[in-house]
Formats: sequence, structure tokens, C-alpha cells
Amino acid sequence: MENLNYIDPLLHGITPEKNNNRIPNPSAKQLLFAGVGSLIAGALLKKAGQNKTAAVVGGLALPLIATACYKQYSKICKEKSELNDSSGIEYNH
Repeated sequence: MENLNYIDPLLHGITPEKNNNRIPNPSAKQLLFAGVGSLIAGALLKKAGQNKTAAVVGGLALPLIATACYKQYSKICKEKSELNDSSGIEYNH
């Protein structure tokens, strides 16, 4: 019988790596810089006379900045709630 490794690698114990398929998770600082950069690039494009391109690039700024603000806000709220939450065991001495 011929070598059938090319038909189904899962039959031979070869599994795909799962680390390469991760969704990138940018930090709030990276999102903020991307938003500000998009705003600056949009302004420069508008100054150069590329109005439609400037509108598209500049339109990305607000969602990026809003996402950065929400991410930072949710991080702060999570830290505050962890400080205030008890472990469920109350000590009454």
C-alpha cells in the first residue's frame, strides 16, 4: 500500500498548532496611539487634497480612541471591584 500521509494528517497524530491562530489583544495605550495616529494621518491627507481617503482614515480615529477609553475604564473598574469584594468568609470577632 502506498504512503497516505498526505490524505489526513490527523490520522497520524499531526495536529495543527493553536498558538498561531490567536486574536491579537492590543493594550489601551496601543489603541490610543493608533487613534491619534489615524487622526493625524487624516488631517495630513485632507491638507494634501485627498478628502475621501482622509475621511476614511480619520473616521477610524474615534472608534479606536473610544475602545481605548472603554478598555482602560473596564480595567480600573475590575481592579476596584476586586479590592472591595470579600472572599465570602466574614470574621466577626
